[in-house]
Amino acid sequence: MRTEVLELDERFGKDYVGAYVFQEISWAKRSRIIQKHTKYHPISGQIVSSDYIAIQAETIWASLREQPPRKFITLEKLLSEDEGIPIGLGELFSQIVNRLNALSLNETAFLSEPSENKSQTQSSQTSASVKSSGGHLSSLQDSQQKQSSNSS
Repeated sequence: MRTEVLELDERFGKDYVGAYVFQEISWAKRSRIIQKHTKYHPISGQIVSSDYIAIQAETIWASLREQPPRKFITLEKLLSEDEGIPIGLGELFSQIVNRLNALSLNETAFLSEPSENKSQTQSSQTSASVKSSGGHLSSLQDSQQKQSSNSS
């Protein structure tokens, strides 16, 4: 499995100085972390909510293999709202872990939004005719453009 070493200087504080080794996690581990922090509708199976912060923190924790001897990074510290790690450091850890575990921008966006707020399918670029509510034929692209301009 791939690994990446991060050497931190004092830009996030003296407590964080040193070498951090991150390693790619298995597909099964990542899937279990996602499922643990995702709530599904009992009948439809659709995603009701997803705790992206917890998913990202556990993914960072699962990928972190070595850290400086004082072991300042803990799962609790990654999850803490009051005594947590600096924003920049969290973003840096997230970038490394997402790159190692091949979490795409689409997956990240999917995990950060409840399913009812966002369509899980991509719209087609082909031109197709549909019957509008007024009984007229219009192209799918025209109706999508009207919807997007109405919602802006």
